[in-house]
Amino acid sequence: MKRKLIALTFISTILATSFSAQANPTTEKGGVLTTKEGRALYTFDKDSTGHSNCSGGCLAAWPPFAVSNAAMADADFTVIKREDGTQQWAYEGKPLYLFSGDANPGDMNGDNKNGVWHLIRSGAKPAAAKPSSSYSSYGSY
Repeated sequence: MKRKLIALTFISTILATSFSAQANPTTEKGGVLTTKEGRALYTFDKDSTGHSNCSGGCLAAWPPFAVSNAAMADADFTVIKREDGTQQWAYEGKPLYLFSGDANPGDMNGDNKNGVWHLIRSGAKPAAAKPSSSYSSYGSY
């Protein structure tokens, strides 16, 4: 009986650890916060906590990281409601976006775009600014 209880406790611990590792909608790949599919995630300097300021043409280049399972929210990863009623993931209140110029998982072409878009690096700290070339087809977004 005692052996079964120990085995059951051990299995429960393993399962709890497995589920807690899946507790948010992101993962880390190469030191950068990404979607589970490996797409880089960005923040926008012009956003405020819990509010996206990317709308209209901005959304074509910078689609919101849409919420498919709000139950994955936790202390750091929350859900914000956009003005159009859709839900978007946020990290520490900052809305998260994908970049249309990232064609494949692992691409990070939007980092420091126009000086206002940034990857979230290891430890989920915003990326340090670095020089970028101007790419006019994405406007000033």
